[in-house]
Amino acid sequence: MLVEFTKMNGAGNDFVLLDNRVGALRLTPAQVVRLCDRQRGIGADGLFLLVPCASGRADWAWQFFNRDGSVAEMCGNGARCFARFVQRLTHPPGDVTFETGAGVITARFHGERVTVGLTRPHGLRLHESLRLNGESLTVHSLNTGVPHAVLFVPNADEAMVRALGAQIRHHAHFAPRGTNVNFVQLLGPGNIRVRTYERGVEGETLACGTGVTAAALISARLHHFPSPVQVRVQGGDTLEVGFEETAGEFDQVRLTGPADFVFEGKIAI
Repeated sequence: MLVEFTKMNGAGNDFVLLDNRVGALRLTPAQVVRLCDRQRGIGADGLFLLVPCASGRADWAWQFFNRDGSVAEMCGNGARCFARFVQRLTHPPGDVTFETGAGVITARFHGERVTVGLTRPHGLRLHESLRLNGESLTVHSLNTGVPHAVLFVPNADEAMVRALGAQIRHHAHFAPRGTNVNFVQLLGPGNIRVRTYERGVEGETLACGTGVTAAALISARLHHFPSPVQVRVQGGDTLEVGFEETAGEFDQVRLTGPADFVFEGKIAI
């Protein structure tokens, strides 16, 4: 079976997107893994299916898979790419809404850049201590659609993202599902750099939208940054996280950044 696909890139985080509005595709985890494989498939950090919104709460909905075939609730960079994919296919007159595993997302377009209004973050935990390799690490946590741990480091270039990220991702403190792990360097007031070890990818990606958001919000809380926060990612792009605070809780969280079409094609499934 030949399937048409679109390859997209959001700040270095890349995705395969498939139009499944008619419901003909039923992908297995093994098929997702092969499509995302960089040697034997298209190559991507994750895969999206565009489907009708069964609940009626939004214009459309997605089915989202990590590159290991597991289902994920949310992806910030993917949300921007998915929004532009929907825009190209359906030509909406304005904003687009779509339902995710974390809730309904609203997307607004600014040329090739997209702002997505994320679901309300929850589960903020600050200054927790983890024992690793006989040492104590201070970590902070926030769920921005998926769980994220945040560690502040003096130099992101020297952070042991793969080794330490894997240990924290699987630490008993975050059991049973684990967490994504973000290494954050403060560059200046309202300006940070982030490197992320992504759960489901099981390695570092060039960007992670929900990780950028978690890092920006925790940095804002701990270092009193006003909205918006500028975040430089490993791929070289700078994303912007806007937010409001109501009664000590983050609200109206917005992530702005690029969403680029890379190429289109057909592949046998």
